[in-house]
Order: sequence, then structure tokens, then C-alpha cells
Amino acid sequence: MKRIDIDEAIRLHNTWRRQFLNAFAGGNYADMPLSEHRSCTLERLLAGQAELPAGLTETHRRFHELANEIVELSQNGLGDSADLLLPELNEAAHQLVAALDQLRLQLAV
Repeated sequence: MKRIDIDEAIRLHNTWRRQFLNAFAGGNYADMPLSEHRSCTLERLLAGQAELPAGLTETHRRFHELANEIVELSQNGLGDSADLLLPELNEAAHQLVAALDQLRLQLAV
């Protein structure tokens, strides 16, 4: 089982979320490069863990599903609808950090 650097995982996801939000502050959703997001390294690290806190994988997946939905709505000319999902994206990010903190406690035992 590969050890996850929890602080780095949290930092990378927070950095990506900030970049995502900043790119779209002016309604430029379609211009956001998502290559890192669509091949997330955290997903691969989580797959190598024997026991994960309840909901961590689902929370992480939901974060990326929301990001994809935001981009797809924008690319289809529905930027206003995409904007309405930003609070949900932020909530998913906060839930992800909480789940990663729970994993940190689990790994410390």
C-alpha cells in the first residue's frame, strides 16, 4: 500500500480548485485546461489504499463530476447554469478535505 502525503493531496486539490474558479471568474469556463483534473493523481493513490474513510472516493469523484458538468454546461452556452454549480463544487472540495483529514487520522494509528 502506497502512503499518501495528505498535506500534498489537500494542497494540490485546493490549488486546482482556485485555478478553476479564477479561470471562470470572467465566464471563461470553456478555456480551462482540464488535463490534470481528468487524470487526477489522487484517484490513483486512493485506488491503492486498503481501507479508506467512508465516502472519500465518492466525495472525490463527485468533485470531479461537478467540475466536468460546469465545463460542459459552459461549452454548451449555459454559463449561468454552470455558475450555479460553483457553491456545490466548493462544498464538495470542503468535504474532500475533511475526508482526507479523516484518512490522515486513520493512517496515524
